[in-house]
Amino acid sequence: MIQLKNATVRFGEKAVLDDFSFTLPETGVTCLLGPSGCGKTTLARVLAGLQTFQTGTLTGIAPGQTAFVFQEDRLLPWLTARENVAAVLPKARRGEADRFLADFELPEAADLLPRELSGGMQRRVALARGFAYGGNLLILDEPFKGLDQDLA
Repeated sequence: MIQLKNATVRFGEKAVLDDFSFTLPETGVTCLLGPSGCGKTTLARVLAGLQTFQTGTLTGIAPGQTAFVFQEDRLLPWLTARENVAAVLPKARRGEADRFLADFELPEAADLLPRELSGGMQRRVALARGFAYGGNLLILDEPFKGLDQDLA
């Protein structure tokens, strides 16, 4: 179980999370919904260890155990789709990149650079990379942004 207790995150005078507590179960899927600006991305960044908080405690997850797919695809523009996915895999498992691309219906895009992919294809490469990284927690921040309805 992952627990965030009494966390406060401030950006200047604005408290985005204020004495906020949250528990994630050990398994399953948890979805956060809320209006823009309510703190969903900040909470995700805190859980991933990417955002510090002024008060509170986070237990149940160690650094490096979280895969994060950001709102932006953040693909490395000089690497192909296959290389972007393989970059997060240990050397011994880099050959598995094609399997992850196939899971996201992208086998034909393996040798293409991000600029040669549509926005939806770039998003799927980013998702494939997040799933390839694995870990104990996978955080998807607006994961279906830019995807066609039948792919989301």
